[in-house]
Amino acid sequence: MPILEVNNIKKSFDNHQILKGISFSMEEGQAISIIGSSGSGKTTFLRCLNFLERPDEGTITVKGEQLFDAANPEMNAKKLRENRLHFGMVFQQFNLFPQYTALDNVTLAPKLLAEGKSDADIEKRGKELLDQMGLSDRMDNYPHQLSGGQQQRVAIARALALKPDILCFDEPTSALDPELTGEVLRVIRNLADKHTTMIIVTHEMAFARDVADEVIFMDDGIILEKGPAQQVINNPREERTKQFLSSLNNS
Repeated sequence: MPILEVNNIKKSFDNHQILKGISFSMEEGQAISIIGSSGSGKTTFLRCLNFLERPDEGTITVKGEQLFDAANPEMNAKKLRENRLHFGMVFQQFNLFPQYTALDNVTLAPKLLAEGKSDADIEKRGKELLDQMGLSDRMDNYPHQLSGGQQQRVAIARALALKPDILCFDEPTSALDPELTGEVLRVIRNLADKHTTMIIVTHEMAFARDVADEVIFMDDGIILEKGPAQQVINNPREERTKQFLSSLNNS
């Protein structure tokens, strides 16, 4: 059984259709990269997947449980917030709370949800995650005391703290310089090596080719091409995919 099944997701803003029917499935432990030009719908799709936006049409199923059906009026805001916990989200701009330390940023949501765990247990896991991110010496630092790469690694630890079924990245290196980009990509590569289930919207083509199991190319609100990462990046079938990759190589 696939861990994620997405069927015919559509989304419009002000009568402008951004997503025109997105459908695909993925297996547990798989890493999928989504590529495409600006405005193709990549970020909107991730936001729909995390229920930060409510799709106009379609269904989302995780581990055989239908989390969302646009045709179901009982899908209220409370239910969507609960379903959001199946997904961890790492944003472009980190979105850390500036008034909290790195450790507090990682442990805040688990403490609010509690789930029968003590604060001590939650803090222990938070420290383990920050250590995994190479930030054991930065746990008491506030976001303004951290580099962009360090802030993004805190954000990844925060997303992992709730043990999501699927970890989503929205261009996690777009706000970073090349050196800091390498820090974050190494962390994501390590997560892929551990078979963390991930969807990664990225403009790093070499990274998508080498780390992802499959690559999705989105264009004008649809999935135009999907296949093994090496094939899509090195030998795409669709002419539009070829044009997109060629434009990156020539820029």
